[in-house]
Amino acid sequence: MTAHRLSISQEDSHCVKSTNSKQVNVQIAQDEVYSFFVEIVKKLPPEDVLREFKGLFIDGLDSEDSDYIPGIYSIFLDDNEQELCNTLKRCCYIIVNNWKTNRKDKYIQELVNLFVNENLKIKDNNPPVVKICKSWLENFVNSKDYKDLKLFATKYEESSKGHWANRYTSYLLIDQSVNEKNPKEQQEAARRLSKQMKDKFKFELAMYIARSQSAVSSTARYTNPSILGDQALRLIKAIVLKRGVFSHENIAHIFIKQTQNQTLEEFKINLEKYLFISVDNKESIEAWRQQFVNSLSLWKTDYNQENITKELFLRTCNRVIDCLTTQNGKEPSSLFVLLLNQGNALTLVIILLKIILISRNSRRHLETRIANLIRFYEKYSEEECKGVINFIEIFNITFAIYAENVEYNLIKMEEEEQSSNQQLNLDGYRVFSQMKVDRKK
Repeated sequence: MTAHRLSISQEDSHCVKSTNSKQVNVQIAQDEVYSFFVEIVKKLPPEDVLREFKGLFIDGLDSEDSDYIPGIYSIFLDDNEQELCNTLKRCCYIIVNNWKTNRKDKYIQELVNLFVNENLKIKDNNPPVVKICKSWLENFVNSKDYKDLKLFATKYEESSKGHWANRYTSYLLIDQSVNEKNPKEQQEAARRLSKQMKDKFKFELAMYIARSQSAVSSTARYTNPSILGDQALRLIKAIVLKRGVFSHENIAHIFIKQTQNQTLEEFKINLEKYLFISVDNKESIEAWRQQFVNSLSLWKTDYNQENITKELFLRTCNRVIDCLTTQNGKEPSSLFVLLLNQGNALTLVIILLKIILISRNSRRHLETRIANLIRFYEKYSEEECKGVINFIEIFNITFAIYAENVEYNLIKMEEEEQSSNQQLNLDGYRVFSQMKVDRKK
């Protein structure tokens, strides 16, 4: 047993209740708890940290003594369930953040499992105070906070199992990382884990491409991280083919230069032209494009004659993202639903990519909106969400190709026969990928 021990007795709680600055004392007690876990998670083995956490938040809740008040809960019993939840959350993420950094992931599952405890169920013979404490923990376990915590316990290999939304955990983590209501430890842990998942996807995609095109190598070593099957390879070839002199990056660079010092009204007009230039099947999405133009032109009309500043540039790009995904962070926009119903997921992804190529700082906003969409659709079955899932898969592959640390090239392997049908034969090309070296280091 460790010598480190944090205990909050009933005497402590009386001191808290007797003061006129009760809220201040709650904060002092919280800071003491946080400091305690910051200290022990660095020094003690995970088993001892789990024991301390259990001793503080869970042990004692099986008491039948009517006069007993479980230690830490005494601070919050004056109708302060939310502060208890905040304290519990931050303690969890102080631990999770450290264990993720030090590759002690297996213990995170044990931390999550502490709340799946038979003694935490409310029983008839529990004293009223204990029933209140148990109900608070029960509310926590049934909350989004606990659901978010469980994401950190899911192994990457298992993220593709179970519910279809599990495959897109990296976006749900991004959503946690930008939510300022979350503890800073949670934001940091979510940011780090999301990056790890995205990097792993990019690596596995690059390895799958290399192996799937090799006659001598077995594809068994590297599985396709996308669920699009062989279609993924053709999609990658079609996307990489767009690179070169008339690549999306070069056109984005030209657009940024040409729109400097424009008014917002001029910028909105040119932005629409930029987004829809070289879009395939223009006729089929004309009505959709017109609806988008109308929505954008009506936005911030009071600022139409203002020069486009960096801030206004970013806000406009974020507004476009909202129009194309979800405008309130809860349900999909009409433009999103319309384009997907028309089977134009790739068109939508390319337009979103063009936005990010001119506004890199909008990337996190876009990924948060993807998370919002996943949260909305996750209540539906995979069969009902085929269009949305197809969109996310295409989005993943497209943004992996345009990642900063992976370079894809398309090499023509055989001459094409001349024919009246000028459609490109992608089977005659091979994709090569390589990790870029950061020469700045």
